[in-house]
Amino acid sequence: MKNIDFFGCKKDNTNLDTRKEGNRVSPVTEVNFEVVDPENADLRELITFLDEELKMRYPHETIYVVDFEDPKVKEMTFVVAYLNGKPVGCGGLRPLDYIGIEIATMELKRFYVDSSYRKMGIATNMLLFLEEQALAAGFKEIRLETGIKQPEAIALYVKHGYQPIDLFGPYIGDPDSLCYGKNLDVDVLSESS
Repeated sequence: MKNIDFFGCKKDNTNLDTRKEGNRVSPVTEVNFEVVDPENADLRELITFLDEELKMRYPHETIYVVDFEDPKVKEMTFVVAYLNGKPVGCGGLRPLDYIGIEIATMELKRFYVDSSYRKMGIATNMLLFLEEQALAAGFKEIRLETGIKQPEAIALYVKHGYQPIDLFGPYIGDPDSLCYGKNLDVDVLSESS
C-alpha cells in the first residue's frame, strides 16, 4: 500500500505536527496512528474511558459496547492514536453484514479522543486514516452510529461528508441513536490535501 499524507501523518505511522496553545501539551507534538490487535492494552483502556464518558450521557443499558469475546471482533481493524507516545484516541472498523446492505460497507466503531486532547486535529486525522484503511481493504462505504447527546461527534462527521441515514442493524428503534454514512472514493484521499 502507498503512504498517504494526512496533514503530516502518514499511514506508515510517521508523525503529525499538532500545535496547541496552553500548558497541556508542547507546542509541537507527534501523533502516530497504529493499527493494533483487539488485545492491545492501550486500546482496551481507551475504550474503557469512552464507555465511562458515554455513561455520563446515556443510561448504561443503552450503550453499545464491544464484546471482546465475540470472534467477529477479530475481524475488526482497530487504531490507536499516540501523542508523543501517549495513547490519546482510538477507533475501529468492522465489516457490516446486515441484510439490505449491498455494497462493501464498514461500520466505524469506538471512535474516541481523550477530552484533554480534543480540538487538536487528532479526531479528523484519525477519521481520515480509518477511511483510508477501509478503502485499502476494498470497502466502498462507512456507516456509523452516534448518540443524540454527542454534538461534537455529529459536527465532526458532518464536516467530513457523512450524511444522515436510516438507523440500521441494532440501532433500529433506538431513540438515542443517529446514523450517518459516507460513500468512499478517491475524493476521501483528496480531503487531506
